[in-house]
Amino acid sequence: MTLMTSGSNQRSDRPRIDELAEDLDIALPPSDLSLDQSEEWFVVKVDDEWRQIGIHDYGEIYNVPGLYERIIYDLLKCDSPRTIRDLLVAEINDFGTTAESFRVLDLGAGNGMVAEELRRIGVPHIVGVDIIEEAKAAADRDRPGVYDEYLVADMTKLSDTERQRLTDHQFNCMACVAALGFGDIPPDAFTNTLDFIKRDGWVAFNIKEDFLTNRDDSGFCALISNMIDDGRLELLKKERYRHRLGTDREPIHYVAIIARKRY
Repeated sequence: MTLMTSGSNQRSDRPRIDELAEDLDIALPPSDLSLDQSEEWFVVKVDDEWRQIGIHDYGEIYNVPGLYERIIYDLLKCDSPRTIRDLLVAEINDFGTTAESFRVLDLGAGNGMVAEELRRIGVPHIVGVDIIEEAKAAADRDRPGVYDEYLVADMTKLSDTERQRLTDHQFNCMACVAALGFGDIPPDAFTNTLDFIKRDGWVAFNIKEDFLTNRDDSGFCALISNMIDDGRLELLKKERYRHRLGTDREPIHYVAIIARKRY
């Protein structure tokens, strides 16, 4: 394993929180151990005890302040929130729209890193949705006030009360970053979330490139292709880019999509 302390390889422009857990030691697997993205793991020393945590064990990661930023952004060099933000800004500028007019529903909101980027471009109203309580607790702890409301809910099984709460926000933009394709957010949750976005609203999301090929078994390839082909989504921008490094230090590529909802 490769041992890294929290002082190494830090980016000056990475997301900050008040308590970054500066005493954390983290070890990545050997670089010659090639793992599927859903199987990646690392070990971290917390309270003098080494713990192995899966990259997708979000609840456990969020419970340690600063750990998500440390592993995903510092060590594995993720830049997706900023990438999606910049692509969205470029498209809305072409349309003469401003971020100040957006009311955003952030699907798979996590600890608020996407919302933080959207606030930086002037988005005045953002609501987060995630399926785990640990995500909301981390957002409240690390980025208090970045969301106008944060709902812990399963978008495939909304109660009448949850549905009304979301409807009342009158969203005209949906964001979903680094959350699709691994079972955390199934296709039905994606389409159900789109239902809360007004006609002609904006849609900004990304997905691993593997889920847009004919080998995809998640359902997203067919869903996204069909929505673009039948005009429900007007594709404005589609760009392949490096999402982050894998724990084997090899690049993981995603596809960013900016679109307009036309139904």
